[in-house]
Amino acid sequence: MKPAHLIDLGVLRYLPALELQRRLHAQRVVGLIPDTLLLLEHPPVITLGKAFHPEHLRYAREFYTAQGIELHPTDRGGDVTCHNPGQLVGYPIFDVSQHGRDLHKFLRDLEEALIIALDAFGIPAYREAGYTGVWTTHGKIAAIGIKVTKWVSMHGFALNVTNDLRLFQTIVPCGIADRPVTSMEQVLGQAVPITQVKQQVVRAMAEVFGLRFVPIPAPIGEPAGVP
Repeated sequence: MKPAHLIDLGVLRYLPALELQRRLHAQRVVGLIPDTLLLLEHPPVITLGKAFHPEHLRYAREFYTAQGIELHPTDRGGDVTCHNPGQLVGYPIFDVSQHGRDLHKFLRDLEEALIIALDAFGIPAYREAGYTGVWTTHGKIAAIGIKVTKWVSMHGFALNVTNDLRLFQTIVPCGIADRPVTSMEQVLGQAVPITQVKQQVVRAMAEVFGLRFVPIPAPIGEPAGVP
């Protein structure tokens, strides 16, 4: 298994996390670092992907500002989604050319890792034909949106663990109006420690992508747990 870096950023606002991704992406492109997985939670934020439709924000932008919810356009694929504490976000800065050199396969592999991780908690999860992400009989439990430049990925997945799902009611999640969103807590009927979920996600990512993750400290200037 190839060595890879694992960085746990704790809770971090979206823009500092995006800037860190960009720095690591540039380093991965030229081979200064191995594949790197960032794990973190975001304060309440709504991100607008390249396929964003304005009508998928259910309220005027002033509403979100008044609620303390950040809105950020971003260059990942997909439409609109949201992040808040209790949701596990993963940003794989991976060289896709070393993982099949196939963007569709890369997306399916991310889905597979989340499906394996959820199975460890007794949650049957699956793909939905025609969509990207991970689903349960209760609804969509994980969203995925990436960008790949020079064969290195950015952005990634968001797995609902114990987060407040009411934030999703203010948008049309991923532009899918007729499908509910769920969380691990909702499916299981009890809260799940996010530390345990991180462990299973890392294990599954290692299995699917053939990596051996080595935890390293957050880079200087991006201390874990600082919003």
